[in-house]
Amino acid sequence: MTYIPESLRQQVTERAKGRCEYCYLHQDDTYFSHEIDHIYAEKHGGGTIGENLCLACADCNRYKGSDLCSVDPQTNTVISLYHPRRDQWHEHFRLLDTGIIEPLTGTGRVTERVLRFNRVDLVAECARLMTLGKYENLI
Repeated sequence: MTYIPESLRQQVTERAKGRCEYCYLHQDDTYFSHEIDHIYAEKHGGGTIGENLCLACADCNRYKGSDLCSVDPQTNTVISLYHPRRDQWHEHFRLLDTGIIEPLTGTGRVTERVLRFNRVDLVAECARLMTLGKYENLI
């Protein structure tokens, strides 16, 4: 694993406005600090440069690991995971008023499944944050 200089860490965090670039939870609303994620893992040739780094909550980062793609359960085809530098979140996901992150595309479906966006604890936390006005208007 490559050392990421503090200045680059800060740049990535500021660009993300403190939010996980996958599930959009703010680091102030989580127990563990967010982490810097290599979108394309180093073992796949991904560099430690701004364009290949994103801010990820501990859960999204752990579930994603070094994955780049998965099999879409609807079409049974291999599809790339959501890429925070190339993809637009609203094209692949929609946040429901229940706290569920609904996938809209194959990319959304594989990302939701691999990163487990809709596990019971996260949906409950998103719904709680929505009642506080801290989540839905920021996605």
